[in-house]
Amino acid sequence: MSRKMKNKVVTNLTIERIASEGKCVGHHDGKVVFVTGVAPGDVVDVRITKGKSSFMEGEPVHFHQYSKDRIEPFCPHFGTCGGCKWQHINYDLQKNYKRQQVLDQFQRIAKVEIPEVLPILGSEKTRYYRNKLDFTFSNKKWLTLEQIRSEEDFDRNALGFHIPKMFDKIIDIDHCYLQGGISNEVRNELRAFALEKNYSFYDIRNQVGLLRNLIIRTTTTNQTMVIVQFGESDPERIQEVMEFLKNRFPEITSLLYVINTKGNETFHDLELITSSGLPYIEEEMEGLKFQIGPKSFYQTNSEQAYELYKVARDFADLKGDEIVYDLYTGTGTIANFLAKQAKQVIGVEYVAAAIEDAKVNSQINGIENTLFYAGDMKDILNEDFIQNHAAPDVIITDPPRAGMDEKVVQMLLRLAAPKVVYVSCNPATQARDLALLGEKYQVQKVQPVDMFPQTYHVENVVLLTLKK
Repeated sequence: MSRKMKNKVVTNLTIERIASEGKCVGHHDGKVVFVTGVAPGDVVDVRITKGKSSFMEGEPVHFHQYSKDRIEPFCPHFGTCGGCKWQHINYDLQKNYKRQQVLDQFQRIAKVEIPEVLPILGSEKTRYYRNKLDFTFSNKKWLTLEQIRSEEDFDRNALGFHIPKMFDKIIDIDHCYLQGGISNEVRNELRAFALEKNYSFYDIRNQVGLLRNLIIRTTTTNQTMVIVQFGESDPERIQEVMEFLKNRFPEITSLLYVINTKGNETFHDLELITSSGLPYIEEEMEGLKFQIGPKSFYQTNSEQAYELYKVARDFADLKGDEIVYDLYTGTGTIANFLAKQAKQVIGVEYVAAAIEDAKVNSQINGIENTLFYAGDMKDILNEDFIQNHAAPDVIITDPPRAGMDEKVVQMLLRLAAPKVVYVSCNPATQARDLALLGEKYQVQKVQPVDMFPQTYHVENVVLLTLKK
């Protein structure tokens, strides 16, 4: 029956609420229908794209009635580019839905007693809030159906974002509302320069082409890093590109490039060459400086990261004599942010380069009460580690989207620190881990933080204390 439903159209489906991953929910013949690109209150006809015994998935093909909560998207690329899927929902409702998402995940997965989830901390900026964007050069520009049917001969070179679920199709971006500063000008003028010079844009299927990727990073201190990734070693043309960017945009404080002939765009194992300026940019937070290199991780919304870290600091409630373990410390941003209020902070992180950044960030800020270790969390945080270091009074953990490895959770239970502050970018895996930590811990506070307006993503901070 489910296969028969595929490509069928369900008519007059009322969209009831938002579910996980930004999809919305309606019901048809007793089944849940997950629909993309709609808002609660819409009445739509939906083409079914996937049918299972208990649910279906679909996409809207006709709107009979629009939700009163809809607003007009401000970006002309909305609906094609997959970056800002909630532009059609007003920001107050976005925040409400994100808070509800946290509550739903905790009730469904964690199944532990929780206090009232605090009102979400919204982002002051709802546009131009990202400090890092990656753009891809491609000779496979995505065309609309209208363009294809017109049979016109379109230039297929593009510089922009991947079309969702189409690894080889790139939407050519004119203006992106995610990153401010000179980001749009750099992208557009570099594209125009490359077209004028007839440089080859990357062919991802055949893995050939000169221009492959463009990364732009910015800071609240008005510094800008630009990284150009080349798919071929062509010193003359590479030099032309670098000279163009240097001369056209003197605002660029860190201009780098990398030659990447691998099968993917990652460059953490490749040498980056500084063409001009410094090999890093600097961010500031409460007088602390953080060096951000081309391979460094830093929270993508700088201003809201400060709000997030303040929540973590408030939850930790340090008095000055505590030993703090900062797990998944990254470049040590939280560790260094908390260090002046603790006796010692010990940071642990899988990526060795990030740990080197963390040490540099302690050094340039004159912080002497931090220790940093690189390695797999579940391997480092063992009995020997516990024997050789003071027991933690507070544990800060900020794992990736997959959450903590179960061995790490078991070690937290073994350590039994009086407080655990759990920062998460994925409430579902956070809820799963809380279910395990519930053996010894109780949830005291829950604070959602919106780091990514116009998307369904939400950060969440939880304070856990040992059960009495």
